[in-house]
Amino acid sequence: MAKKEKKVRIFSALEVADICGVVNQTAINWIKNGFLKAFMTPGGQYRVYAEDLLAFLTTRGMRIPDELQESDENAADWHRVLIVDDDENLNTLLKRFLTRRLPSYTIMQAFDGFEAGKQITELKPGVILLDISLPGIDGHKLCKRIKEDPALGAPVIIAITGLTDSSLEKTILGEGADAFFAKPLDFEKLCVRIEELTASRVPAGEANG
Repeated sequence: MAKKEKKVRIFSALEVADICGVVNQTAINWIKNGFLKAFMTPGGQYRVYAEDLLAFLTTRGMRIPDELQESDENAADWHRVLIVDDDENLNTLLKRFLTRRLPSYTIMQAFDGFEAGKQITELKPGVILLDISLPGIDGHKLCKRIKEDPALGAPVIIAITGLTDSSLEKTILGEGADAFFAKPLDFEKLCVRIEELTASRVPAGEANG
């Protein structure tokens, strides 16, 4: 059976502006300033691929139109949470708590960088709880790599750590993390933050799973 070709969706600057609720010149400025990835037609018009527009909207916490969310095969699953922490006891306790507290979400676990990478690539979780001090893994580089790879759907990253360096929060947030929690974790506050960060990203009609 012949493989079905993926339909490539492309938007004009005006269409981008309409989707984002701004004037056309604002969308053009986003492109010119390098905030929104685009290419130029032979006629001198800007065009934006759907996956690049989706990544732009997602990283800025802007609501994703239903047709754009549905059209992108690389879209993250906003009801899927991946816990990445080599502390098996904490990882399991957190999974149990989140499963009870967030019944509409699927909670997954990874205990090392290899396992995390496999699940992030294959299952595209919308939320990643990332221990930035995993042994043998540079959590800072991993965070940036996840955020910069459009094929991963620009998931929410909540950085967690047991390290006491006061500069860590500012550093990891500057590298793309959406939130930061120091250990010992406040599970309830973590749940609230997950819901807050995914609220604007879940397509209409899917908020309750």
